[in-house]
Amino acid sequence: MLKQGSALDRYFMITERGSNLSREIRGGFATFFAMSYIVVLNPLILSGPDSSGTTLGFPAVAAVTAFVAGILTILMGAWAKHPFALATGLGVNAFVAVTVATNPGLTWPDVMGLVVISGVTMLILVLTGFRTAVFKAVPDGLKTAIVVGIGLFIALIGLVNAGFVRRIPDVAGTTVPVGLGFEGKLLGWPTAVFVFGLILTIALVVRKVKGAILIGIISSTLIAVIVEMTLHIGPSVQPGKPFNPQGWSLVAPTFSEWAAPDLSLIGKANPFGAFEHLGFVAATLLAFVILLSIFFDAMGTMVGLANEAGTVDEHGNIPDVDRVLQVDALGAIAGGGASVSSNQIYVEAGAGIGEGARTGIASIVTGLLFLVAMFFTPLINLVPFEAVAPALVVVGFMMVSQVGKIDWQDWGIAIPAFLTFTLMPFTYSIANGLGAGFIAYVLIRTVQGRVKDIHPLMWAVAGAFLLFFAIGPIEAAVGM
Repeated sequence: MLKQGSALDRYFMITERGSNLSREIRGGFATFFAMSYIVVLNPLILSGPDSSGTTLGFPAVAAVTAFVAGILTILMGAWAKHPFALATGLGVNAFVAVTVATNPGLTWPDVMGLVVISGVTMLILVLTGFRTAVFKAVPDGLKTAIVVGIGLFIALIGLVNAGFVRRIPDVAGTTVPVGLGFEGKLLGWPTAVFVFGLILTIALVVRKVKGAILIGIISSTLIAVIVEMTLHIGPSVQPGKPFNPQGWSLVAPTFSEWAAPDLSLIGKANPFGAFEHLGFVAATLLAFVILLSIFFDAMGTMVGLANEAGTVDEHGNIPDVDRVLQVDALGAIAGGGASVSSNQIYVEAGAGIGEGARTGIASIVTGLLFLVAMFFTPLINLVPFEAVAPALVVVGFMMVSQVGKIDWQDWGIAIPAFLTFTLMPFTYSIANGLGAGFIAYVLIRTVQGRVKDIHPLMWAVAGAFLLFFAIGPIEAAVGM
């Protein structure tokens, strides 16, 4: 039992933030379960060969993904004292694998070297105060829109991960991008597990049961294990086999054997290789795109999670925000240096916050679980997406409920806010939603004749996002 007023209590501000040790531990477990899938998914995304035909190797990427996530998340908890967890960022890793690594002449060390450069640049921006200044320059209405957008985004992630919502294949000849289940129907036991978990979690949250989200995850996992052991459903996608719409989304709940972690990828990045093979302009352009993505994704996620945790003060500031941003910048450097792509704050940390986590102790618990997962991974392979997805949907609701704080009578805020929180889920990118909202804010305030209301840094950020959205024509112009 933690003693109120003890050194640990004072350092992490546990009592001050209205939390306790049991909540923090439960929150740490909930966050780990919600984001542990990255240890399996990241090796799949980074599985392709580079220009020389070399691959990173599934076991090595999985082990290092868990290791880097564990170290950075513990650092976030111990240094920044927030319940934020870090791991390889989805979106950035796909861009690195599909767009960057396919450039002729580039090897994986060259590719990850660009991520390191982006991280070093971002750390400089943090240490000089620029990144913090950008955060403070964002109007309150847009900060609220970021929270709402992340809520919608995290709910969509949950629905998609559970197979409740799926992409309609292009061959269908329809303009509708997604639909209910498979061909408009809900199929399979995995979907039933998700529905059970969602109903249970909602009921527990409404009844204000302590540990509601974690109970929902554990209960759904137990049902999933029983179903898989009895019916042997297997994952929906397996090498050499046709797609199984009634299978588990990615991880079929199974127990894994012990395996020694392969950390050989650490330190393999080559920061200067891309410049040697592509030239200064092309390499700089790629590094710039990576920088913009990790710069604004993390800022948006941080704002959303801090608001949900209630750790934002009356002036809209986040305590120790500089430390949060420093750890996030180190995440890009460490992730690139370890060849698992940039690490960043995860929206799935909202699952732990929804469980009651308010301090860095939850992050330390999550980080320790990631380190354990390096050696012994039954917790990762045991919990399917369908068991975690209900928590993400419920947390998404909690975050979207703040939409009423937006001033809908002021179109200079309302329209940018609308673009921000709709484009985040629609484009599956926090950065895209931020960019559209920031550009619209500067444009509409200018049209309204209220240029004085625009912070100078908002002009710079809007300009940077214009370059971000114009990257296709720019790449074509430089011959990439």
